[in-house]
Amino acid sequence: MEETNNTFLEKLLNDSSFKNWVYKTNKNDVVFWNHWIKNNPEEITTIYTAKSIVLGVSFNKTKVDEDLINNKLKDVLDKIQPSKHSNFKKNKTTSKIRKIQFLVATVAAVGILFVAINFFTDQHISYKTGFGETLDLKLADGTLVTLNGNSEISYEKDFPRAVHLKGEAYFKVKSLPATKAKFWVQTENLKVEVYGTHFNVSARDKKTDVLLDEGAIKLVLKGGERKQMIPGELVSFSEKQVIHQKINETLKYATWKNDTYIFNNMPLVEVLEYIENTYGFPFEFKNPASKSLLISGGIPNENLTICLSAIQKSVGVDIQITDDKLIIN
Repeated sequence: MEETNNTFLEKLLNDSSFKNWVYKTNKNDVVFWNHWIKNNPEEITTIYTAKSIVLGVSFNKTKVDEDLINNKLKDVLDKIQPSKHSNFKKNKTTSKIRKIQFLVATVAAVGILFVAINFFTDQHISYKTGFGETLDLKLADGTLVTLNGNSEISYEKDFPRAVHLKGEAYFKVKSLPATKAKFWVQTENLKVEVYGTHFNVSARDKKTDVLLDEGAIKLVLKGGERKQMIPGELVSFSEKQVIHQKINETLKYATWKNDTYIFNNMPLVEVLEYIENTYGFPFEFKNPASKSLLISGGIPNENLTICLSAIQKSVGVDIQITDDKLIIN
């Protein structure tokens, strides 16, 4: 049981959603964890142990004299006298000494562990959205970020202009002409190099799409290849292919900003994959022929119901929402 609790504790300490609950930085995560704790009271001790570690533990910084510690320890050890006639007493005494030594070592190790955890926790900042949730952020340098549903952004406290992205986000990077400081967005597949501009990045399913609205950016692809982008261009990178094209009527792409999805020549099946990534609903086609229906134009996405209603009107299908999936008739 102890091993299981330790494993759960480790998972909590590495869970960005749990950290958002601790710091109350994400409303969706706060609601989720409050509900989870209410329904899992047996885990309350582990939950609040993890919370204490994330927040860090305050230590009394008064330094204790080392000679005093050694003298107290010597007094304890001197009181433990081994018997000449009893191996049992001798073993018991040895055990006591080992326990004291172990306790001293453990206290020191725990102190170092908590200081280390507190240091690294304070240095790392992350934000995460749940399915169907968006989040507007303003970074320390003035850059504005809108995080789409089921997405996460993270960075080191001292380096807010070097962020890691999982999912999708729209960036309005603050230009710093005095220092000419670059801004970096790192995904699994590539790195975006920016000075100040507006662009969208979607990093899902081992593929990264970058659509540039304003300014100029450079991409460093996985493998070292570099690409320069100008406004109105799309770069789509995966292990299978690299697409670098000017946006046109025939190009297949999807993007998102201002509570609106923009689809261009996107098959319905790919549109629903996009919806699944954002809202968390898998889907099922009753008629496979419907998968190839094309969608172009803006689809509002304030909520899932409005979004699906617009899709139904656009391609003439019926979409039913069940408890666990979308059914397309």
